[in-house]
Amino acid sequence: MSESRPVICVLCPSDPDAALPRPPGIESLQPQAEIRFTTAENLGEDIAGADALFLWDFFSGALERAWPQADRLRWIHVAAAGVDSLLFDQLRASDVVVTNAQGIFDRPIAEWVLGAVLAETKDFAGNYRLARTKTWHHRETKRAQGAQAIVIGTGAIGREIARLLKAVGISVTGAGRTAREGDEDFGTVVASERLPEHVGDFDIIVNAAPLTPATRNLIGPATLAAVKPGAHFINIGRGASVDEPALIAALQEGPLGFASLDVFAEEPLPADSPLWELDNVMIAAHMSGDVHGWRHSLAELFLDNARRWLDGAELVNVVDKEKGYVPGKGSRP
Repeated sequence: MSESRPVICVLCPSDPDAALPRPPGIESLQPQAEIRFTTAENLGEDIAGADALFLWDFFSGALERAWPQADRLRWIHVAAAGVDSLLFDQLRASDVVVTNAQGIFDRPIAEWVLGAVLAETKDFAGNYRLARTKTWHHRETKRAQGAQAIVIGTGAIGREIARLLKAVGISVTGAGRTAREGDEDFGTVVASERLPEHVGDFDIIVNAAPLTPATRNLIGPATLAAVKPGAHFINIGRGASVDEPALIAALQEGPLGFASLDVFAEEPLPADSPLWELDNVMIAAHMSGDVHGWRHSLAELFLDNARRWLDGAELVNVVDKEKGYVPGKGSRP
């Protein structure tokens, strides 16, 4: 850091109508640091001389373009759990420390997944469709208890999903980078690269993996062709982890029975996507973790880390830039 007050550059949304255009509470850091607010258009100019960067506009790709001007940068915090939209080769090769918002979204996303499971099991979508035509159609539904689920991604979010699914009597297996037995939350973890050999055993398939080179298109034609007929696929990880044309085919022609999708290869989902027209698909607008107050929680996490950084203490949620996630028990391999 500089001998004078360190400079923290805050990348804010360019849209003046954003829900919270600036992180709440950040003025509390001003006695210890100079706060420099900027937008994507001005980041190249404003990042010069900055010691730290807070990506409040967490999906922005502006940093890569501004990188040549980042002459003093030592720490980046991104207000998101996923860092796939942030990491680029020069950043990975640098000494700049990256931290993220791991922990903020674990429970909300797990609740969303549990809700999606119960909604599909009890055919809530069918109820809504029938209500539009005032049709009284009695039918039987499935039980959640006793179902078998596999959660792809055995980090913090995947583990919270496993705990909630098990709470309603669903058996859960994990899928991660390495196969193992005796896992605290999953019991058995199978290797993600061998998904086609395993997915046929499960009624529910949840993708909670981060987007890395190893997980891009991880769920492809071979895996989708191998699922149990009628299986329910849930994606709260990243859209690019799934071969979307193969997913559409598996929903139109089988064997997939239903999909609950919160993330897509292109967002917003294009109006001409066949997914909009399928009755066996539930579409959400990348919102599974966005509960009331989530932006305030993101700001509070940054403020805690910023105070640690200013005091020379150990930062939390340090990302392994090569792996693309925070390593350890809470990681998302």
